[in-house]
Amino acid sequence: MESRLVEDRSWNACTFPGNTSGISLWELLWVMAIAGSVVAWGAPAFNDFLLDARRTTDINAFILAIQLARSEAAKRGRAVILCKTDDRRRCGNNQTRFDAGWMVFVDVDERAPPRRSEFDELLYFHEPRSTGPIGANRRLFAFRPFGWRSTNGTITFCDRRGSSRARAVIVSYTGRPRVSDTGPGGRELRCGD
Repeated sequence: MESRLVEDRSWNACTFPGNTSGISLWELLWVMAIAGSVVAWGAPAFNDFLLDARRTTDINAFILAIQLARSEAAKRGRAVILCKTDDRRRCGNNQTRFDAGWMVFVDVDERAPPRRSEFDELLYFHEPRSTGPIGANRRLFAFRPFGWRSTNGTITFCDRRGSSRARAVIVSYTGRPRVSDTGPGGRELRCGD
C-alpha cells in the first residue's frame, strides 16, 4: 500500500479578495501615527525616570558616605570627615559645591578646620551623576566617636526640574541621615543656594 501526501491547492493566500501580499500605504501611515503618539507621550515620562534615577543614585551615595563615616569614627575612635571636594585632596572652600564631589577621610592630625593631609586615609570619594546643583548649609560634616556630638545639616539635591522635584538629606546631630522632600521643620526646599 502506497501512501502519498496530497497537496490541497484549492486554498491559496493570494486568492483572497483584493489579492494583497503586503501592507498598504494607508495601513503604514496609521501604524506610524500610533507609534509616534506612543513615543511622544512616553518621552517625558522616560526623561523624568532618568532624572529621578540620577538624583537617587547621588542621594544613596551621600547616605553611604554618611554611614561609612559614622561607622569608621566609632571603629577607629577618631573623627571622620565628609566634605565637598573637587580634587580628592582638599576639602572645598565656600565657593566649592557638593555637586563637584565629596570625600570621606579619617582626620588623623585633627587640624582645625579639618583638611586632608598625607597622613589622613581617604575612605570614599563620589563624583555626582546628576546635572543639577547640590547645595548644603554646612561646608563639611564631622563624625566623632561615641559620646561626642557630630555635625548636623541639610544637603539639597536638585536637577533642572527645580525646587518642586528637589530632595534633601537631613543629618541629625547624632549623624543619622533621612531623606525628605521638605526641609527641616517642613520648609520648602530651594535650589541654587
